[in-house]
Amino acid sequence: MTTERRRFIATASGTIAAVAASAIIDAPHVIAQPKVQWRLSTAYPPSLDQLHGAAQRLAKVVEETSSGRFRIEVFASGQIMQAFECFDAASRGTIEGFMAAPVYWATKEPAIEWFGTIPFGMNPEGVAAWYYQGDGLKLWEEIYATYNLVPRQGPAFAPQMAGWFRKKITTIGDYKGLKVRMGSNLARKVVTKAGATAVLTPAADIFAALERGVIDAAEWVGPHDDMKLGLHQTARHYYYPGWQDTGAMNEFSFNRKAYEALPVDLRRTLDHAAAAVQVYGLTDYHAKNAIALERLKADFKAKVEVIQLPVPVLRDLKKLSVEVVREESEKTPMARKVHASFTKFQALVGPWDHVAESAYHQFVSG
Repeated sequence: MTTERRRFIATASGTIAAVAASAIIDAPHVIAQPKVQWRLSTAYPPSLDQLHGAAQRLAKVVEETSSGRFRIEVFASGQIMQAFECFDAASRGTIEGFMAAPVYWATKEPAIEWFGTIPFGMNPEGVAAWYYQGDGLKLWEEIYATYNLVPRQGPAFAPQMAGWFRKKITTIGDYKGLKVRMGSNLARKVVTKAGATAVLTPAADIFAALERGVIDAAEWVGPHDDMKLGLHQTARHYYYPGWQDTGAMNEFSFNRKAYEALPVDLRRTLDHAAAAVQVYGLTDYHAKNAIALERLKADFKAKVEVIQLPVPVLRDLKKLSVEVVREESEKTPMARKVHASFTKFQALVGPWDHVAESAYHQFVSG
């Protein structure tokens, strides 16, 4: 081999090695992408695996589907803030997101309550359909833009029970003088019209309030979550149906600036994760409530009576609910707009619900 040929091969080999080394050094800058770390607070104690647990599941889905690029640290109520402080904290950007029930924020704008539930409203399928197929999402985003928030529907925690009562309810007059814990602002106004005193008590405090007699009755969610709080140890009469929370929805809401700063693929990851957790939550709730109800009837039948509210009581509650919903819907232009959209959609899907399910369920249970 000539001297010139050796020199060419050596030079070429050195160049290739230098290029390869440069590629190895620069590879992390090409492949690596910025990682995002968020904080999200819930309005629920950690013991509630279906509610607080849904936020933990959201974080897990986001981290897995983003290959670790996007991590959300989840905090329960009381860890970094109290239950009802999370909305304002996310609005200010103190945290990037929260999970709660929209009904908690009705004092900010009455229209917000419709995105959670209204008395004698749609079932979970109807509320979800209004959100995805109707005007629900668009209207909710319009309202939350004022608060620098981006809302996403969380898992439903409905249908629910009507609640735990220390004494039997046989007529609407039996509500008079009672102190009742209700989550929904609209439902609180309904039982107030019936003669009760209504209060909003955080989940973690319901057991102690009912056990000590600070309140006479309390509605929370359904058999599984209620038993998690120990409510079956506090009052004997467990009433259904949950007229006040027929289609109750949670929300995952995010600080707008933080949301819009996400790369497009991570925004879509977050959106689809919320939708996935909504499905997981609905099925989880359905199965666990069935198991809990069976346990209540078998293991606590000497202490707990699971009974339906008398039909005349339900009729009276519905009349009062119509009055309250109409009054609240007239408080702001946005409430009127949202109520009109919700009512129109309920009128659309109601007949289908009746044809598709009502007669069947009556036959099967008969």
